[in-house]
Amino acid sequence: MNAVTPDAADAAAGTPAERDRLRIAEIFLSLQGEARDAGWPTVFVRLTGCPLRCGYCDTAYAFHGGEWWDIDAILAEVARHGVRHVCVTGGEPLAQKRCLGLLQRLCDAGHAVSLETSGALDVAAVDPRVSRVVDIKTPGSGEVARNRWENLPLLTPRDQVKFVLCSRTDYEWARAVLAEHRLAGRCDVLFSPSYGQLGARELADWIVADRLPVRFQIQLHKLLWQDEPGR
Repeated sequence: MNAVTPDAADAAAGTPAERDRLRIAEIFLSLQGEARDAGWPTVFVRLTGCPLRCGYCDTAYAFHGGEWWDIDAILAEVARHGVRHVCVTGGEPLAQKRCLGLLQRLCDAGHAVSLETSGALDVAAVDPRVSRVVDIKTPGSGEVARNRWENLPLLTPRDQVKFVLCSRTDYEWARAVLAEHRLAGRCDVLFSPSYGQLGARELADWIVADRLPVRFQIQLHKLLWQDEPGR
């Protein structure tokens, strides 16, 4: 698979070759399960590592491990799947600084690229051709203090903001954030229920009752494949 596995000493050395590598948890083809591109066949490039520990995280296996890949090898593997849409995700992909170069290279190759980021790290340097899908962490996530509010003024209509809601308390908190920051006038806003914590129908009813200018979503991949790896 063109993956490389240097030892820790090599990884820390910072040689020119190392500067073109990223630690990758997995690369796979599936359907995009959420956000604006839901339903499209998409190649997912999942980077290893995340500084957050959200209570509902379903990709804790990406916190550690993975393999070092050359960026050229990543692009070749993405191209092998033969689809236009690519989602760079994690973990928290921006925790690896070389992710910025990968995003640029994917755009240069003609892909429709989205970045799923926790919202805890600066998104300013992300290639403007990328659709930044920025989480805003709710109180129920356990990581609300990690939100980087300075990211919000940077967002454009190309971008998306996502709230994963665990309860009515989270919903009311998110509704207040939506109004305070006028998010609906800046980019697409997505409200989704935390799988197994908040009923999808319940959240849908709240959105309709309040006539919120947000897009309701559920995780399509959860309905189809539950937590099956690589799907």
